[in-house]
This record gives sequence, C-alpha cells and structure tokens, in this order.
Amino acid sequence: MYKIIILIFSFYVTLLTANEPITPLPQSVQVNQAKAKLGQVLFFDPILSHDNTISCASCHDLHNGGDDGLKFSFGIQGQEGSVNAPTVYNAVFNFRQFWDGRAKNLQEQAIGPIENPVEMGSSFEEIIPKLKKSKYKKLFDAIYNDGITKNNITDAIAEYEKTLITPNSRFDRYLRGDKSALTQKEKEGYELFKSKGCVSCHHGENIGGNLYNKFGIFNESNSEWLGRYNITHKERDKYFFKVPSLRNIARTAPYFHDGRTYDLKKAVEIMSQYQLGRHITKEEIAKITAFLQSLNGELPKNIEPE
Repeated sequence: MYKIIILIFSFYVTLLTANEPITPLPQSVQVNQAKAKLGQVLFFDPILSHDNTISCASCHDLHNGGDDGLKFSFGIQGQEGSVNAPTVYNAVFNFRQFWDGRAKNLQEQAIGPIENPVEMGSSFEEIIPKLKKSKYKKLFDAIYNDGITKNNITDAIAEYEKTLITPNSRFDRYLRGDKSALTQKEKEGYELFKSKGCVSCHHGENIGGNLYNKFGIFNESNSEWLGRYNITHKERDKYFFKVPSLRNIARTAPYFHDGRTYDLKKAVEIMSQYQLGRHITKEEIAKITAFLQSLNGELPKNIEPE
C-alpha cells in the first residue's frame, strides 16, 4: 500500500515540474476510410447479436457521451450487465480496453460484447453465416481479400471506432493558447485539479486511460467487482482498474465502474476521500467540477451511417 502511495506521489511531483501534464487531443486520427465506413454500418446494426436486437450503439449513444447513461447496460432478452459501460469516445487513446484492461486494443475489445452471453450473446460461428447471406458479403469482398472473417469484422469495427474522437474542447483550446477559452472559475479549478493530486492519475492527452490504479487507496471502496484480479488472479491486483478518461465526463454519468453516482460533484468528493485521502471544500469541488465541464469536446459529424 505504502509503495503505491510513494510511487503515485513521485509521479505527481514529476508531473508538476513538467510544462503541462495534459495535452490537447489531435484533430484527427489516420484511418482506412473504406474500413471505417463498413465498421460504422456494423456498429449500428443489431445483426451482430444473437436475436438481432442489440447493436454496439445500443450501449454507446454517440449523440451524447458515447455511453448509455445507465448504471448497468441491458443486453439480449433484457439481461442486465454487472459493470458500467465506459464511453467509446476517445477509446483509441486508451492504453488498454475495458475496466480490467483485458483487451489490448480496440479490435480485441470488439470481440467481448459480441461473445458475452449477457450482452449480444452471439458467436462468430453464428454471425459469419448471417453476414454472408446479407448485404455485407459484397461490402467485405470489396475491401478484404478473404471476405467475412472474425478478424475482418473486428478490424472494421475498430477502424470506425478510431474516428470517434472529440477534439477542440474549450480546455484544449486553452492549452493551445486561447486563455479566454476558460472562465476564471474553470482556471482555478484546473489549478486545484493539479495541486490536489487529481492529475497524478488523470493526465496525458486522454486525461486518463493510460495506467491502472487501485480504487480505494485511503478508504475502503466497498466494490463488489475485483477489477484486474479477475484477469490475473493475483491478490495484489484486487480493486485495480484502468483509470478512466475524463474527457466529456460531464456527459457520461453515472460514474465509476459500478455507476455509484450520477452527480459529478459527488464523484469528485468520492475521489478525494478514496484516492487522495484529503478533505476538499465544497467551494474547491465546485471549481474542479467547473473545470471538468470544460472537457466536453466536439462530437463527430455524420455519426450514423447513410
């Protein structure tokens, strides 16, 4: 425990000496447009689920925060999941996918919901014949030499998800030199975000998503989900989760892997208790929350397929 605290503190000190611990999102990501267009159609098509009722877009509302606004999502036959669905926006910048980091990239992540019996409840052995009897055969054959395969399905979806970035938030504009992009309260909130230690885990271009950390360093988190432990089965990994991105955080309630609160101010308060072990006043929380509101970026154009 104390080693973790010392490492975090050392890293935090390093960040404070840098020019800025957070960098703006890039304006675009290089993608194969043909694959991305195919992936977009697949993303919105419930054909990938066992009973043709659930699509990727069912749990990832791209017109809002890229999640579904629910504590736990519902899959086929009304089954309820056990962990909060994270946003798909800016997921391309995460170092791993899923709360427990079990997928190393977007393509691996795309497999999970399809095969999960509670989510889409399907399999690629079931999906591939369905797709071959549909409009997709011609679409895949035009792009992939081997047509419709598990690898090509997930490759197309991942290529589309690379396009789901939200640049040009007011905070990005501030970092690029437009000091009028933030209000005085938001600027003070950012300084508190750094000085209180929030930035020790939420840094980089995605303001998170680039490391694991224990949920409940200073206080018990009372989490029923064990995080990385479910993958590694190592005692030291209990309650370790991928640190989520804070981009568009005001659009992605409820918060935490268990969706324990819909209130952003309450989320900041929880983090101050569990992760920072320090009291933060209501005024300071209000300023930090104001700063977090400035992280909403521009949603992509032409979200749904033509």
